[in-house]
Amino acid sequence: MGLFQSKKKLLVGLDIGSGSVKLCELQSSGKAGSQRYRLQKLGEIPIPHDAIVDGDIMDSNAVAGAIRQVVAEQKIKAKEVAISVAGQQVMVKKVTFPLMSPAELAESVRWEAESFFPAGQGLDSYALDFSILEERPADGNMDVVLVACRKDKLEAYVSCVAQAGLRPVIVDVDVFALQNAYEANYSVSSRDEVVALVNIGSSFTNLTMLTGNRSTFWRDIAWGGNRFTDKLVEDWGVSREGAELLKQGGSAEGRTAEEVQPSLMAISDGFADELTRTVDFFRSSFKVDRLDRIVVSGGGAKTSGLLEVLGDRFRVSVERMNPFQALEVDERSVDSSRVSEIGCSAAVAVGVALRQVGDR
Repeated sequence: MGLFQSKKKLLVGLDIGSGSVKLCELQSSGKAGSQRYRLQKLGEIPIPHDAIVDGDIMDSNAVAGAIRQVVAEQKIKAKEVAISVAGQQVMVKKVTFPLMSPAELAESVRWEAESFFPAGQGLDSYALDFSILEERPADGNMDVVLVACRKDKLEAYVSCVAQAGLRPVIVDVDVFALQNAYEANYSVSSRDEVVALVNIGSSFTNLTMLTGNRSTFWRDIAWGGNRFTDKLVEDWGVSREGAELLKQGGSAEGRTAEEVQPSLMAISDGFADELTRTVDFFRSSFKVDRLDRIVVSGGGAKTSGLLEVLGDRFRVSVERMNPFQALEVDERSVDSSRVSEIGCSAAVAVGVALRQVGDR
């Protein structure tokens, strides 16, 4: 038996983002709580700019085509995959209930969920799930996380993956996948350390607040890396492809990174404002008076100067997440330069690749 064979098979992880489709396949060894992971496959294929708009699939053929291409390039044989969703049509909420039976909890969750659906929309329009975070017999309560997603959005993603010839057996949420990737690669320094996990995608930013090893707050912010791209296109007349190079400190189409830095700084300041409002809401709602660290991931995390702006604004350590930091890399099937190139953009893909057959 090889070191990295496991009885419970990990699923192939697909991150279907607004800018690209990322694929990650892992192998695991060891028992729960002390597992090690090896990176077996890693790939990324861009999709057309308007194929997914604000998290909604507009061109299923283009997205399914990108999925088929990355699966073919990586020579993936498995058909069962894990995907995740995010955006304004996905809601995550922590609720405290009195201790009760599973049947009573299921009914209470349905009643509670009605209170946070948008006006005019009800349970019939949403897929609903929940999980117990913690039971506290001492005070007779339990903390439960509720997740709701518009059924039409969920069905669109599932259908698109099926169109590509795969079977999505788990649909996760980006904020949970982000936490999975972090926990697989980083250790908790103290029980009361407060860490903000910030994943900046093309259209949305996923925020997960951790206190020690507990996730206490989740939010999708309608602010993504496309704002940097759009600003450079508007201010400097470059193509979107050129803007992507300029964002990351390169030169393109006669423009230099130094030349366009004021445009990037303007958007970085706006993003810092938005993140500050959200973190302040978390602090006031959960009576938390500290923030120790910010860990940034996603393609937007590569934007030149952004981490420095966030560090100045929050006065804490800000770093890019390395979702491969604690993973071994199978050099026979994964190019190390590819790992470096994709880097922090793969956080969600790694997070969903940690899901196993049989998980809820």
